[in-house]
Amino acid sequence: MLARKSIIPEEFGLPGLASRMPRKPVFRDRVNKARFIAKNGSCNLAHKNIREQGRFLQDVFTTLVDLKWRFTLVIFTTTFVSSWLLFAMTWWLVAFGHGDLNQDLNKLVYPSPSFSSAFLFSIEVQVTIGFGGRMITEECGTAIAVLIIQNIVGLIINAIMLGCIFMKTAQSNRRAETLIFSRHAVIAVRNNRLCFMTRIGDLRKSMIIGAAVRLQVVKKTTTPEGEVIPIHQIDLQTESALASNTLFLLAPLIIWHTIDKNSPLYDLSAMELQCSDLEVIVILEGVVETTGITTQARTSYISDEIQWGHRFVPIVNEEEGVYSVDYSKFGNTVKVATPRCSARELDEKPSILIQTLQKSELSHQNSLRKRNSMRRNNSMRQGAAGSGNVRRNNTALAIPKVQFLTPTDGGASLVT
Repeated sequence: MLARKSIIPEEFGLPGLASRMPRKPVFRDRVNKARFIAKNGSCNLAHKNIREQGRFLQDVFTTLVDLKWRFTLVIFTTTFVSSWLLFAMTWWLVAFGHGDLNQDLNKLVYPSPSFSSAFLFSIEVQVTIGFGGRMITEECGTAIAVLIIQNIVGLIINAIMLGCIFMKTAQSNRRAETLIFSRHAVIAVRNNRLCFMTRIGDLRKSMIIGAAVRLQVVKKTTTPEGEVIPIHQIDLQTESALASNTLFLLAPLIIWHTIDKNSPLYDLSAMELQCSDLEVIVILEGVVETTGITTQARTSYISDEIQWGHRFVPIVNEEEGVYSVDYSKFGNTVKVATPRCSARELDEKPSILIQTLQKSELSHQNSLRKRNSMRRNNSMRQGAAGSGNVRRNNTALAIPKVQFLTPTDGGASLVT
């Protein structure tokens, strides 16, 4: 059975009309992507299927320093106890081979060594306690050689373990705990250009010598040949007065990147930023003034943590001849007039920035007028209320009229 042909032509039907209607651009929802650098600076990266595990043993000292504290303390204790037990067994075997386990023939160690006595003697030799209750004699050269070897081995173990403990306590990431970054980054107009800005600060009074800041954008890209680069790192040029790009980090500073045609943020608008999966990494490096160790602090900002059209509030004030920093406002921002378009569109149409600033100025003037009118109305109301109270007080304080009685022919009359 054939389908009946519709009376209405196909081009005027609903499918035809829907195909010819202009469609608005649809922005896809941003997929929650794992961030490369966490807010505290740790790298969100897992190493798997490493076949050459022996490379870590070739650098034992660095491996021990990189271990967690609980593993370091276990290795520290196990190493010393194992060395004491090993040399205790050695001392007992030397005494056994020399025939000194018999009390009557003992000429090597006084008193006669049992294994417990040999263990205590091993501890006394290695840590140089020297209680004086146990000693060796010159009857056996083997015992003298074991004494020398144990002292050398003990010094090596002490140097490695104490050096490992010292390096763990003086690691550079401990100094990075007092280098702080703002919770959010902002994009606003500075010097008539769109800029990406973030704030950094140092909580300690000791300086970071030769501080330098680097900005990188990490995102997933695809080359024209079809190769997918999951972690593509692109450097962002930061503005600095010095050619060496070093900072004098005495007070909190705002680091900004001008979004120009060489910037990877050049084509991003406010709407596209919300749907993008980029991540901006901020790296602060420098030398610790007190220890001379190079330290590095890191953080990152994803698209949800970048506020478009905001600016950081000032936190440095001069009070009684001293500059003070209010860290309670370190990450506070305020809204400012900022075009919602990309930097490319702003360069192609400079009038957008002028119109935005004019609208902002008009809205600011209107708000000032409203504020002034409200203040004027309040003052007039207060003045009216005050004049009413004065009138009441004047009526209350008015002199009352006095009436006098004057005698007349016909009687008394009232005179006021």
